[in-house]
Amino acid sequence: MAKAKLSKTEKVRNLFSKGNTVTWKSLRSTFDLRSPAQMVGKLRNEGMMIYENRTSAGVAYRVGSPSKAVIAAGQTALFGTQGYANANA
Repeated sequence: MAKAKLSKTEKVRNLFSKGNTVTWKSLRSTFDLRSPAQMVGKLRNEGMMIYENRTSAGVAYRVGSPSKAVIAAGQTALFGTQGYANANA
C-alpha cells in the first residue's frame, strides 16, 4: 500500500508539532511556499498558538501555550465582562 500524500499544510503542521523553532527561510525553501506568513496565519486560524520572533537573523516561528492573559482576552471578547472581572481589582 502506498502512503497517502500529505498536503503542505499538514507537513508544516507536523513540523510545528515537533516543538522546534522554524525560520521563515526554511518554510520558504523546504516547502516551496510563496508566503510562509500566510501559512502561519492559516494555522493560527485553525487554533495553533504560533509565536513570531523577529531578530537580526530573520523571522522565526514557534508553537507555545497561550498565556492566561490571552485566554482571558478571548473569553472577554466572546462573552463580555460578565463573570470574568478581575478578582484583584
